[in-house]
Amino acid sequence: MEYQIAKGTKLKLKGSKNKALLEVKKKKRKSTTTTSDSAEKKAAQAVLEDTVKHGGWWFVTKFDEISGTVAIEFGNSTYVKCLDDGTFTLGAPHNDGDGPAPEEIFTAIRINDDKIALKSGYGKYLGVDKGGGVVGRSDAVGAVEQWEVVFEEGKMALLSNSGHFMTIDPVEESVVCKSRKAGPSEIIKLRCIVERKVERTGAEVPGEEECGSVKDIELNYVKKFQKFQDKKMRLCEEDLESVKKAKEEGTLHESLLDRRSKMKADRYCK
Repeated sequence: MEYQIAKGTKLKLKGSKNKALLEVKKKKRKSTTTTSDSAEKKAAQAVLEDTVKHGGWWFVTKFDEISGTVAIEFGNSTYVKCLDDGTFTLGAPHNDGDGPAPEEIFTAIRINDDKIALKSGYGKYLGVDKGGGVVGRSDAVGAVEQWEVVFEEGKMALLSNSGHFMTIDPVEESVVCKSRKAGPSEIIKLRCIVERKVERTGAEVPGEEECGSVKDIELNYVKKFQKFQDKKMRLCEEDLESVKKAKEEGTLHESLLDRRSKMKADRYCK
C-alpha cells in the first residue's frame, strides 16, 4: 500500500513550476496585453473622432506639437475670436464637422521651450493690458506678448506674462487674464490643422531642407504650400537674415509661414 502511494506521487525538483500555475500566468499576461492594446486602439479612435468632429483640427497634447496655424478652444467647439478693434471674445458654437472661422485662427510662434507668441489674423500679437484684458495690438513680440503653455494631468492652460491665466469673462464674454490659478474656466484646448509631426532620428531632415541655401529652402516650401490662380510663383521680398536666424534657433517653419502669410496665398494662412 505504501508503494502504491509513492508510485502515484510525481517527483518534484527544486525550482520546478506547476504546469497549471504557468498556464494561469500565461493567460493573465495575454489578457493584460490584449486589454492594453484594446485601450490604445480605443484612445486612438477617440482622438480620430474628435478630430473629425472639429473639421480636421486636432488638439495638442505636448509643447513640441505646437506649430503654425492654431485655434484656442474653450468648452466644446467654441473658439477665441478676434475683433477688428484688437479685443477678443468667445465665438459662436460650431456644428460637428466644422472647424474654426477665419477670425478664430491664429499663428503660433515658439519663443523657447515653453513659451509661444500668438498672432491674430490682423497681423497683431496677443498681449494683456493693464486691466487684465487680452488685446492684439502689438506689431512685435515683447515680454507682454509671450505666453507660457502649461500642461498638467492631460490638461492645458495659457499663462500670461502677468502671472494670470487666460479665461473668458462670464459677463462680458471677453477674453481676459485675471486668475492666478488654473481652474475649469481656464482650461483650453489648443488645436492645430497642420499635419502632425512624425518622429525623426537626429540625422533626418525634411526633403525641403535637405540641401541649398535658406532661399532655396523657402522656394521649396512655397512650391509645396502656396496656391495662386495665375500659377505664378511669388516670394516674400524681405531680407532673409531673419530666416537664417530662425533656422539656427529652431523656428524656421514659423518664420517661413510668417513670410508666406504676407503673400496672402498659403493654404494654412487665412
